[in-house]
Amino acid sequence: MKITILTMFPDSFSSISSFPVIKRAMDRGLLELVIKDIKDYGGGSFRHIDDSPCGGGVGMILRIDTLMRALSDSVTPSSHTVLLSPKGSVYNQKKAREFSTLNDLVLVSGHYEGVDRRFEDHVDEMVSIGDYILTGGELPAFVIVDSISRLLKGTIREGATEDESHENGLLEYPQYTKPVDWNGEKVPEILLSGNHKAIDEWRETQALLDTKRLRPDLFEKHILTEREKKLLEKAGELSS
Repeated sequence: MKITILTMFPDSFSSISSFPVIKRAMDRGLLELVIKDIKDYGGGSFRHIDDSPCGGGVGMILRIDTLMRALSDSVTPSSHTVLLSPKGSVYNQKKAREFSTLNDLVLVSGHYEGVDRRFEDHVDEMVSIGDYILTGGELPAFVIVDSISRLLKGTIREGATEDESHENGLLEYPQYTKPVDWNGEKVPEILLSGNHKAIDEWRETQALLDTKRLRPDLFEKHILTEREKKLLEKAGELSS
């Protein structure tokens, strides 16, 4: 998979290949990462890349001509282009899975006060990593690369991502390790029993209970299976 990032600040990605999972994906030939400097596509001797808002206002707007030159130099017929913007749909695990199946992804990092509105019509979609404002799209791009790289087949052990939080609309079940008894805080006995069927049932139940307690918004959206209804009923939580 190839991911191209268009940014005003390419140096901010200087450490991205040192992150273990991303590095592993790159070393194994699963991920090609290309960082392009939008400033290189500014016209004129002063490399004009932004200008003041038409109609007045605070801040500077990235110019459509500069952005389009950068985009045109980065896409192929198979490219999927994404503008990282607070206007976009909120990024989630489903979208990460979707992106991980692409062969060529182009991420455009906005900056300053924003981008010329006309540029939005020249990308396939807009994506946001949350309902808050950052100084630019560099951090969201980093987040997206990290979330995708770990999903590429061959990057991490097969099956390792299947039970993680948000994969099936629920939070992951609680995890424990040694010491079994730390200052009186003990690992649940069921996890030490060796009864894998009972352990699986406990984990499924705890995932449901934790989601209901910690992320009621996710729980309300989740459509319970018959098995999950029985687990919650057994736990005395189905109607509470």
